[in-house]
Amino acid sequence: MFDIGFSELLVIAVVALVVLGPERLPKAARFAGLWVRRARNQWDSVKQELERELQAEEIKRQMQDVRQSMQDTESQLRASGEAVRREAAQAQQQGDDLAQEVRAPAPAQTPPHLADDVPAPAAPQDVVSAPDAPAQPAATAPADTPVADAPVPPERQP
Repeated sequence: MFDIGFSELLVIAVVALVVLGPERLPKAARFAGLWVRRARNQWDSVKQELERELQAEEIKRQMQDVRQSMQDTESQLRASGEAVRREAAQAQQQGDDLAQEVRAPAPAQTPPHLADDVPAPAAPQDVVSAPDAPAQPAATAPADTPVADAPVPPERQP
């Protein structure tokens, strides 16, 4: 603060002793000490108050930063939640579609990987006549309609 050395304080003490005298010097020294203490206390009080205000401002800034980060995190979590809900809904829809496909009757077509293993359906053949009758070709009819005039083989006769 002030640059006062020991020699300067000694000069001030000698001048005060000459001006005030030995009777009033102790009272003046106590009075000066009181004012110096009050000035220091006031300065310390102001200094502490400024430090408290600065700390309070710093805490307020930190709180605002934390609030902002919490709001950002909350908005990110909400967005992530919505994305997860959409994906879950899509997965549910795909699962429902797959379940419907499984429950639906399969078409009569043979899958391509099994087509080579399955023999082709037999073509309508000539009806075999009785063993003593000469073989004559029978009239062909569609596969799902029975032939009324065709002779029945002997093994199947009742």
